Amino acid sequence: MTRSLAPFFSLLLSTAILLLGNGLFGTLVPIRGDLEGFSDASLGIIGAAYFAGFMLGSILCPYGIRRVGHIRSFAVFASLASAAPIIHVLSPDPILWGILRVMTGYCFAGLYTIIESWLNEQATNQNRGQLFGTYFVVNLAAITLGQLMLNLADPGVFDLFAIVAVLTSVALIPVSLTRSVQPAPIETIQVDLGALWRLSPVGMMGCFVVGLTNGPFWTLAPLYAQTSGLDIKGVSFFMTAAILGGAVAQLPVGRLSDRVDRRWVLIGTLGGAAVASAFLAFANGHAGPNGLYLGSLVFGAFALSVYALCVAQTNDHAQPHQFVMIASGLLLVFSIGAVLGPLAVSLLLPYFGVGAVFGFSTAVYLPYIAFVFARIRVRKAVPQEEKEDFVAAPISRTGPAPIELDPRAEGLDTEEGAS
Repeated sequence: MTRSLAPFFSLLLSTAILLLGNGLFGTLVPIRGDLEGFSDASLGIIGAAYFAGFMLGSILCPYGIRRVGHIRSFAVFASLASAAPIIHVLSPDPILWGILRVMTGYCFAGLYTIIESWLNEQATNQNRGQLFGTYFVVNLAAITLGQLMLNLADPGVFDLFAIVAVLTSVALIPVSLTRSVQPAPIETIQVDLGALWRLSPVGMMGCFVVGLTNGPFWTLAPLYAQTSGLDIKGVSFFMTAAILGGAVAQLPVGRLSDRVDRRWVLIGTLGGAAVASAFLAFANGHAGPNGLYLGSLVFGAFALSVYALCVAQTNDHAQPHQFVMIASGLLLVFSIGAVLGPLAVSLLLPYFGVGAVFGFSTAVYLPYIAFVFARIRVRKAVPQEEKEDFVAAPISRTGPAPIELDPRAEGLDTEEGAS
């Protein structure tokens, strides 16, 4: 690690450990739930519960952190989150699991808020870009390894849940031992969804669509892969392929969108995601492992690139002092979609089978493509010189890091002071 990033080591290490455990846990829950005999609809509701908790945490956690401080809040959230995996094993009841997933989502919203606000407090205009890039790599590596850790033990026994609990607890150590000064109290951001819609209907609606489609993927794709005939190793490879596809594709897709109207790139990306989703919807039980891996890779390359395009499209129409409000608002819209998506799919599973996880995505992408076409006809593209540079979004279950870490936010304080 370079000298400029040395002060961030402990915070980035805690981030990696948390994402490692949460990446494993998110894939483990539907697999173990299926082994326990939970219905497909129950697994969809349990998946939605995590995002419901995350949405509540994103809104409410800043108030608690402001009262007791960052380190104490981190200890509370990490302790609760580390207890949840153990309780899952001790009491395999779908209603209790749903409650626990709400709690887990709430806690992780608080944990990410603490770490990311701390990183932002220490960041400068000189190292912000390097820090954001490092955060992206840490995010990608940890979530990918989390999927592969599924191969360490049988999901039907206690071991993997214990590993998740240990990792979440251990994440406390780097933050507790850091010598970095605690950041100033977190300021809550007032989200104005009406203003967000006026800035960019395409961007706001797109983040909702991403939540509707990516929420079912993160929560039910492991069940889809298992039902399609993949063993546990195959399930981990299926999830890893999607993550790697999204990571590799974002930058070339984003750079292309810097050169032409982003909305045309968005349409192409959505079209690719729709085709990949349709393939996977019908491939269940018919395609071999390699076909499923390829389908997952292509789906991830397109579907996991849409969020960053929508953020860039919205920022093209905004002033720098609006970036924080935009990031918070789009994350809220994403979270609402991520709650509703798994709930909707859970209602479809009894009628259409597990292929509905991806069939639903195709059904959502197509009308949104038509909506983007309509917006192109009524609103001119942003002039090239007025565009904000595209910035890749870290691949995670909860959307990207706050915009304060985004290199586009350089000079934000100056802009706010002048406004």
